[in-house]
Order: sequence, then C-alpha cells, then structure tokens
Amino acid sequence: MTRLRLAAAAVVVVALVACSSSSPNASREGTTTTTPTTTTTTTTTASNPGDSDGTPVLDAGKNYGDQYADGILPVGDNKYTTDAPKQGSVFVCRAPIGGGGAMTRGPWFVNDNTEYDINKKVAVEGIVQWNASYSMSIDGDTRVIETNDLPRDHTTGVFPVQPSDPAYQYDRNPNSIAAQSLTYRLDATPSAGRSPSCVGGESGVMTTGVALFDAFDAGGRDAGAWEVQDGCDGHPQISHEYHYHTLSSCIHDTSVRTVIGFALDGFPITGPMVAPHNILTTADLDVCHGITSEIELDGKTVTMYHYVMTQDFPYSVSCFRGSATQPPGRP
Repeated sequence: MTRLRLAAAAVVVVALVACSSSSPNASREGTTTTTPTTTTTTTTTASNPGDSDGTPVLDAGKNYGDQYADGILPVGDNKYTTDAPKQGSVFVCRAPIGGGGAMTRGPWFVNDNTEYDINKKVAVEGIVQWNASYSMSIDGDTRVIETNDLPRDHTTGVFPVQPSDPAYQYDRNPNSIAAQSLTYRLDATPSAGRSPSCVGGESGVMTTGVALFDAFDAGGRDAGAWEVQDGCDGHPQISHEYHYHTLSSCIHDTSVRTVIGFALDGFPITGPMVAPHNILTTADLDVCHGITSEIELDGKTVTMYHYVMTQDFPYSVSCFRGSATQPPGRP
C-alpha cells in the first residue's frame, strides 16, 4: 500500500526535552511495557444495517481500486452536519466553535487548497517510548478496555512542539503527552439503532491503546490536513490525551478483516485493505463510514457491520449505528 496512512512515516531522532512541568510523564523514556491482553473468545452477533437499509456489503471479488495511490487527498473542512448523517460528512452533536489547531496552512495543500499531499506533509520530530498499559476482556455483554492511552505498538514525537522543529512554523501544539486512566465499557454484542446518532468528538479507542477522535480540529477544519501530528499520526490535546484523527501509519495490518479498534457503540473498526492496491474509500461505505463484511473478532470469523478507517476524509466513524457510551472521564 502507499505511504499515506498505511505505512510507517520516518521520524527524526532528537534529544528528549521536558515537555511541561505539569506533566512529568511526558518526557519519560524507557522500554515500552504492556500489560497482558486478556481477550475472552465469544460468539458475537449484531444486526447488520446493510440487510435492511442499503448499507453496503463488501464484495470480496470486486476491485475497489487504489484511488489515493498518489497521496493526494481531499480536504474536508466544514464537512459536517448537525441534523442528520450524510455520506462523506461527520454527523456532529455540536457545531465546532473554533480555537486551537494549526496556525497556518502548510505547503502540502494543493489544487487551490481543495486537496493535500500527504507525502509532503511534515511530521513532529522525535522518538519517545512510553510505558504502555492496555487490556481487553469480555464481561457478560460488555467489552472492557482499560488503557493509559500511551501507544503500546509505536513511539511518539516530542510534544510540546519544539521551536527547532520544522513543524513549529505551522502548528505550535503546546500540549504534552501524559498517561491517562481510561476504562471503556462497550457493548460486546452491538446492534444497530433505528437511526444513527451523532459523534461528540471522541469516537472510539484503537487496539494500540490510543483514543480515536473524529476528523475535525476545534474549528471544524480537516485535522488530517491542517494539524501536524507525529510520525505515527498522533498528538495530544489540552488534557494531555494522545489521540488519532486519521488511520495511523504505524498500524501495519490494515486489512478489512482485521479489527484495529472499537467505536463507542461497540462496533469494531477495521482497516480499508481488501487486497494490495484494492482499498476501500469513503465512497464505498455508508453514512456512518461502515460496511458489512467478514472479520476476525475475538478469535472467531464473523460476518457483521463494522466501521472502516480510510485514507480519505472523514477517515473513521462519522456517526454511530449503535448506542454509544460516553468516553471515559466525560459527562
């Protein structure tokens, strides 16, 4: 697959500096350790929206193409709705109010700023290893994921962004990364509701242990295009929570069969690859960015509805098909 979000991006090793006096963990280096993952195998059943309302079902024999092989992606600024879901937009619970994010448009914007070239986009420098903690288990009908939000499968860049970092001229993210204490209690047997519901910023959690946010910065701009993330496509917000907006290039198995995360409604999230150079895009998915197909879940092969992380906007969950729980620590 192409560089885009599907292969690891190079990062520059720099001397680690203290990020913030209020975040002592942010500058800690050391060998990444992860608590053992305990996953109880269970037969998962779920209603498939595609069975009744036209949500697409994967055609394993179809060549969906490789539309973004050149790395040129559409910019999704302000592509949101507040009243009903729409394919290619995010159904948000509240319109963005502005504030924060990148200071200026980077030189990777092309074609009258309607697209951006991911291969020309800078990344926050540095290689920082973290002591990650992550576990997943099934408790009755509940999937319990506990994580400290530090990536267990990859490193991060140095945050806050340093003045010496080329990224600083575009995005001076002042936030540091710090361990969180997050427990997600998700529906282990999710089913679709009568109608999709809105997304309120955070949309799920990835199996790397990192939180997944929706496609926007605080001002409703395409975060994948505007904000400068590190080489694994993550960065911290004001409460020091490291997160992704897009498909991390450090997630290497991006098969449409492989579960790489879970949305807050319990439905799995997979990658977009059907086969080499055969990659799903937003146009192939439903209004919530999902499809029905065969996936590997909890040690079993099941056919069910799931979300897909794509290379193009809106990248991931754009509304919830099931009943979503609130993110940990949020009212």
